[in-house]
Amino acid sequence: MEIQEWLGEDNQLGMDIWTKKYCHKDETFDQWLDRVSGGDAEIRKLIEEKKFLFGGRILANRGLHRDGLKITLSNCYVLTPPEDSIESIFETAGKLARTFSYGGGAGIDISKLAPRGARINNTASQTSGAVSFTDLFSMVTGLIGQHGRRGALMLTISCEHPDLEEFMSVKTDLERVTKANMSIRMTDEFMECVRDRRTFVQSFDRPESNQVIRKELNAADFFKRMCSANWDYGEPGCLYWDRISNWNLLSEFPDYSYAGTNPCAEEPLPAGGSCLLGSMNLANFVTDGVFQKEEFVRAVRVCVRGLNDVLDEGLPLHPLPEQRESVGQWRQIGLGIMGLADMLIELGYRYGTPESIDFCDKLGRLMVDTAMNESAIMAKESGMFEKCVPQQIVDSEFFKYNASPETAELVSQYGLRNSQLLTIAPTGTLSTMIGISGGIEPIFAISYERRTTSLSDHDDYYKVYTPIVQAYMDSHPEVGSEDDLPDFFVTAQNLEYRQRIDMQATWQRHIDASISSTVNLPEEFPEDDVYDIYMYAWESGCKGITVFRDGCKRLGIISTKESEKKEEPVEAKPAKPAAEDKQRGVVETVEDNVIGKKRKLMTGCGSLHCTAFFNPVTGELVEAYLNKGSTGGCNNFMVGLSRMISLAARSGCGIENIIDQLKSCGSCPSYVVRTHTKRDTSIGSCCPMAVGWALTDMYNEMQAQIKGMSGEDGGDKRREVVNPCPKCGAELEFQGGCNICKSCGWTKCD
Repeated sequence: MEIQEWLGEDNQLGMDIWTKKYCHKDETFDQWLDRVSGGDAEIRKLIEEKKFLFGGRILANRGLHRDGLKITLSNCYVLTPPEDSIESIFETAGKLARTFSYGGGAGIDISKLAPRGARINNTASQTSGAVSFTDLFSMVTGLIGQHGRRGALMLTISCEHPDLEEFMSVKTDLERVTKANMSIRMTDEFMECVRDRRTFVQSFDRPESNQVIRKELNAADFFKRMCSANWDYGEPGCLYWDRISNWNLLSEFPDYSYAGTNPCAEEPLPAGGSCLLGSMNLANFVTDGVFQKEEFVRAVRVCVRGLNDVLDEGLPLHPLPEQRESVGQWRQIGLGIMGLADMLIELGYRYGTPESIDFCDKLGRLMVDTAMNESAIMAKESGMFEKCVPQQIVDSEFFKYNASPETAELVSQYGLRNSQLLTIAPTGTLSTMIGISGGIEPIFAISYERRTTSLSDHDDYYKVYTPIVQAYMDSHPEVGSEDDLPDFFVTAQNLEYRQRIDMQATWQRHIDASISSTVNLPEEFPEDDVYDIYMYAWESGCKGITVFRDGCKRLGIISTKESEKKEEPVEAKPAKPAAEDKQRGVVETVEDNVIGKKRKLMTGCGSLHCTAFFNPVTGELVEAYLNKGSTGGCNNFMVGLSRMISLAARSGCGIENIIDQLKSCGSCPSYVVRTHTKRDTSIGSCCPMAVGWALTDMYNEMQAQIKGMSGEDGGDKRREVVNPCPKCGAELEFQGGCNICKSCGWTKCD
């Protein structure tokens, strides 16, 4: 099988993601399948059928340790929380760097660090506080990466910590902690104080200085300010810590506790804990509008075993001794789902309706019972996890709620092979690659506009339908436009937030770990209603949630020098129909007073020089010349392309239309290879696309000159790119803690 056959000939974005993120060197698709499946024929078949995919670290790294590479197969780690000493803090920073260097993401809880102003026994006399060290951990995250993949970090603090208010406001400064997600661990007591408008007492005891710190907090006032920060900046998120601690298979283990969560919050883990991931594509278990339950059950069993095989294979590969020890004792795996929204559409259910909730409730119960049953069978065959006490598992409320009598009998007798089984990750990269919805999220949009301009231009060009929508329209000729779609096509932007939370709460009843969750809100969403979202999520039994409002001030969880250096954008004028400028077929003559601009580009074949000439009065493009450098590509091609660009420009074709055609080209293999080896290529994925970027840049520069000379303040404003992709400048989508570019496939977390 070829990658084109697996993903579809027209899925260039998916093929680019596979090539850049998961394919190792020059391996073929079949070689990749053999490597990531580990020789398991059943797993290989599920991957071929796009019914299951391992998490990103497994798809990228499995088997590479045999070549001497230092890699991990786990996406998720939680480091031992730093103790209240400078030595422990910087030791934790070192552990964070080492974990990132292997490709893992990590979570750190800072609740043990003394609050600002606490007495210390050195020349400083008092501490700068727990929150001051968030900048240190964020800096480490920005510095360390592996194979171009930057680290991912979650920083958490308890609501009981006196520095809570400072922690909450960190992200309102867009220059601080730009390389981490931040969430607050909220207890039921705190949430009850918010609800009842009572004072909450925060405390911190510091034996080193015999200091007992107490602080009274107006819980409701703080919560309102936190919700306002979320509306404006999208952080910090909420972790409902008592629900996390009490709703799992280990709640009755007296010596077990969670130390934090991974960067996207779907994996609460103990100190030093780790978890590897895999997700089942629910949409591909639907045939002719019917969900294939028996096939799904068989697949769950195969996937549980497949993840255990990876766990054993990856046990010696973890970066730190504490991680190898923790995984050996608890054996966490994280089997999840993706394509939920696509599945509901194929079944004819509208996301969030009682019918869809009821179906998912039954499906979730079937999934977790099957997973526990298979883990118990594996415990019979290979032994239970080291710390397992079967009766304590059976006594947990989660197990009692979800286990069938057959499973309960098996676990009572043999225990479980795994202490943690199910989780729902955002699956941003995976779902984008195969063209489905991520995690439990609704589809993000019916369609999106392919943005083919640079960061200094905001023009949108052509519409692309989300794959499930396109597939439905292709099979239903009577649907002429998105306005004709049935009402079960609901999106993240128009879904009522209570329905979104109801879906999450339903799945959470059957997920022993947690769920990566972002409620995407339209720009006009009322600020006061964010309070209701967080309260309703807590009351509904969710373990955590965050919101992201379209147009909020924070530019997502990314901050790159490239985007920071961009000047204030200059708006290109809308393209005019050719008939408005000149009679069709008339080619204007280029005068001698044109203004020229030049850009040097680096492409897959080498250097390329692009010179453009503009009308000095209107600033419109009239001519372009392309020529290769000493190592460039085919000169005849360059001459031909530049002649056609010039002809189109002089014939009255607007530059927006010319650039649109150039940037609609696909990816060039040599361009992609050079981009990911030498990393010196110009923006784009082929020569014509790079030329399009260059023409855009020069055109905007020319327009700025003309407006500066005439004193104009610009034309009509287009919608601003609020969260630009650092690679191509298109608008990023924010899903489950991850930024995803639907234009070029760039993602922040994986």
